[in-house]
Amino acid sequence: MSIISGLFGNKSTNSPPTSGVKIHPAVDEGYSSGKEGFSGGTLTCKCKTDPVKVRVSAQTAHNHVCGCTKCWKPEGAVFAQIAVVGRDNIAVVGHDEKLEVVDPSATIQRHACKVCGTHMFGRIENQDHPFYGLDFVHTELSDQEGWSPPEFAAFVSSIIESGTPPDQMPAIRARLNDLGLPPYDALSPALMDVISTHVAKQKGVI
Repeated sequence: MSIISGLFGNKSTNSPPTSGVKIHPAVDEGYSSGKEGFSGGTLTCKCKTDPVKVRVSAQTAHNHVCGCTKCWKPEGAVFAQIAVVGRDNIAVVGHDEKLEVVDPSATIQRHACKVCGTHMFGRIENQDHPFYGLDFVHTELSDQEGWSPPEFAAFVSSIIESGTPPDQMPAIRARLNDLGLPPYDALSPALMDVISTHVAKQKGVI
């Protein structure tokens, strides 16, 4: 299993310094490239006793770090790390009585532990949404190794809304590029194409 070294990206003398710039504990020191044939694992909340456990019975896709203000971030992290998997591959296997939806009005229904606040999975119930059928999960909550690696950074500008000073953004974007996580202020081009294709089909233009 190879490790992303964080040694690529623009290294010109005009680039902002990235030493000490933190993104997320799961990527700051590099990350694994995933494991062929990996079939999932168990996510566990942060409670020391009676933790919520969620079984994910498939490999994830579109793993990325996200700067939006809705996604759950571990303490000290600037970004969340999140991936998607088919909702049929999600099963709560421990202490489902501790789960609650954080914001019932949100497009993504984020099911979180009522005690420690950890988001265990997010689900879209609107069948007309382009991502209906996919659940959003934080693979960092699993002890298993082999999950799909992060591929990009989404909603990067949104970290300003969480309190990041705007003058730190050039260094943060540079660090994301160093880590091989191209920064976008929306989703990746591939996912934006999925959304637009879905809308176009609904309108009957394709």
